[in-house]
Amino acid sequence: MSYLDISDRYTANPDRYKGNMQYRRSGKSGLLLPAISLGLWHNFGGVDSFENGRAMLRRAFDLGITHFDLANNYGPPPGSAESMFGQIMRTDFAPYRDEMIISTKAGYYMWEGPYGEWGSKKYLTASLDQSLKRMNLDYVDIFYSHRPDPDTPLEETIGALDLFVRQGKALYVGISSYSAEQTAEAARIARDLGTPILIHQPSYSLFERWIEDGLQDVLAENGIGSIAFCPLAQGLLTNKYLQDIPEDSRAAKNTGFLQKDRITGEVRAQIRALNDVAAGRGQSLAQMALAWVLRDGRVTSALIGASKVSQIEENVKALDNLDFSEDELARIESILKG
Repeated sequence: MSYLDISDRYTANPDRYKGNMQYRRSGKSGLLLPAISLGLWHNFGGVDSFENGRAMLRRAFDLGITHFDLANNYGPPPGSAESMFGQIMRTDFAPYRDEMIISTKAGYYMWEGPYGEWGSKKYLTASLDQSLKRMNLDYVDIFYSHRPDPDTPLEETIGALDLFVRQGKALYVGISSYSAEQTAEAARIARDLGTPILIHQPSYSLFERWIEDGLQDVLAENGIGSIAFCPLAQGLLTNKYLQDIPEDSRAAKNTGFLQKDRITGEVRAQIRALNDVAAGRGQSLAQMALAWVLRDGRVTSALIGASKVSQIEENVKALDNLDFSEDELARIESILKG
C-alpha cells in the first residue's frame, strides 16, 4: 500500500464507546479526555512504516481512544508525524473529526534562524499555521506551549495561546514541562486574558515523580487537568527489559532518550520486583504502571506511545483494574526506594 493509497476504506468500530475506556474531565472544564491517549512522538514519522502507523491509529480509535497527541517536531524528520496524521485524517478519520481531540505543540527547534524555536509569538504563530496545513485541519482541539522559554516574557507566550483561541485555530490551550511556579504564573496570566489553561503535560511515571512536589497542588488549585507523558518510562516499565535488551528496542538504538547505560542492574532488579507485584494483580508490568499513574484521579489521562497494535490493546486493558490496596502501594514504594 502506497503512502497515498485510499483504497483500504476505514469504518470505525460501532462499539468503540461500549468497551472499558473511561473519559475524565480535564480540570474545571467541559472537556473529557480518554484515560488512555495515544502520542505520535515515536514510530509515526517519515522513516517509519505508514501501514503500521495507520493500523495503530485505527485500532486506537476503535478501542475508544479519542485523543491523539502530536507536536511540530515529531518524526523524524520533524513535521513528518503531523504529515502522516494528516493523511490519515483525509483517508480514514475525516467522518469522525468531531469525535476526536487532536493536539499539537511548539517550543522545540524546528527551523534555522532566530524564530525557529522557544516561545515567541512569532515562532508559535508560524508553527501552528504549519501544523494545521500538515494535518489537513482547520483547528486543533488543544495547542501547547511545549516548554517554558527562559528569555521570552511569559506574558507573550501565554498571550499567543490566547490569540490562537480567539482566532479559532485552537479550542483550548495547555502547557508542557512547566514547573509549579511557572505553571501558577501562566495560569494567572491566562485567566486574566480570559482563556484559561486547560491542561498541563508533564513527564510522570513510577520512575519520574517530580510533579508530586508541588505541581499537582498548583494544578488542583487552578482547575487544570494533566496528561502524563512517558508513563512507561520510555518502555522501561514493560516486560521488554526484564532479561536482556532486545535488538528492536529503543535502548538498543544509538539515538533516542533511553540508552543502554540507563538499564543498570539496580534498575533491572526494580522492574523485576515491580513485575512481580503486577503479576499478583493479574496485570502486566505496563498495565500496572499505567494504572498507578491513573490511580487516584489526579491525572486526567496517560499518554502512551506504541510501535505495534498489540501494545495499544495491552495498555487499554490497564483500565480493568485501577484500584490498589495499601499493601500494594507500600510494596511499590519499598521497591522504588531500594
